[in-house]
Amino acid sequence: MRPHPGIDGPASVRRNRDVTERWHTRDMPTALTRPEPVRIRSTGPRRARRGASFAQWVGRVIAGVLLMSVVLVGGTAFRVWQVARIDDYSRADAIVVLGAAQYNGTPSPVFAARLGQAYHLYRSGVAPLIITVGGKQVGDNYTEAAAGKKYLQSKGVPANHVLAVETGSDTLKSIEAVSVAMSARQLNSAALVSDPWHSLRTRTMAADNGLDAWTAPTRTGPSVYTRESQFHGITRETGALLWYQLTHFSDDFKHTAEQ
Repeated sequence: MRPHPGIDGPASVRRNRDVTERWHTRDMPTALTRPEPVRIRSTGPRRARRGASFAQWVGRVIAGVLLMSVVLVGGTAFRVWQVARIDDYSRADAIVVLGAAQYNGTPSPVFAARLGQAYHLYRSGVAPLIITVGGKQVGDNYTEAAAGKKYLQSKGVPANHVLAVETGSDTLKSIEAVSVAMSARQLNSAALVSDPWHSLRTRTMAADNGLDAWTAPTRTGPSVYTRESQFHGITRETGALLWYQLTHFSDDFKHTAEQ
């Protein structure tokens, strides 16, 4: 009897043996079949790249902040210098003189220079009224406003053409007091007299308090004598104006008779 093809015979036996060997080779590793090694990914270089990127980002932020600060401070300083050069002799309701130190009724050189400019504006017909403003320190016999009025009267200005607003310990409080006094008399426009470098800050504060104000600063006195005093004034007023714009508080420089 002949064997059935594919079942009995040598060819069938060989095929069965090949299938069995392939099954064992695939699913039952022997010493000749090595498992693939497990690859462990290193995170070191990636973390280093992340750290470098973060450091670059922080550096750019710091550089941007520094650049904006330089532009802000430089731009403000330029505006202080620019407005200091303005002399506006337009007609106004009143000439307002910002106070400075006085000694027993005698204005300090800084204050005298401001009062002299106010007198010049009055004589030039800028306004029929001069307002002096400023309080006094503990122990003083005169307020800055009273000392200013006394000085102007000694120059020939009639007493009823000088209004002394005897309050205000800094620029902001003085401007606020002047605004109230002018509003009570239905006055609105003012020519502000101070040191040149003080002009932008006084004008800004006056506008914030509802006054239509411009500046005609003094061109004499200790604040404009030397390049050093001019640089000091611009630097001081730049910082004071930025402080005011940030906080709406005043930061004034104390004048002395020696200046």
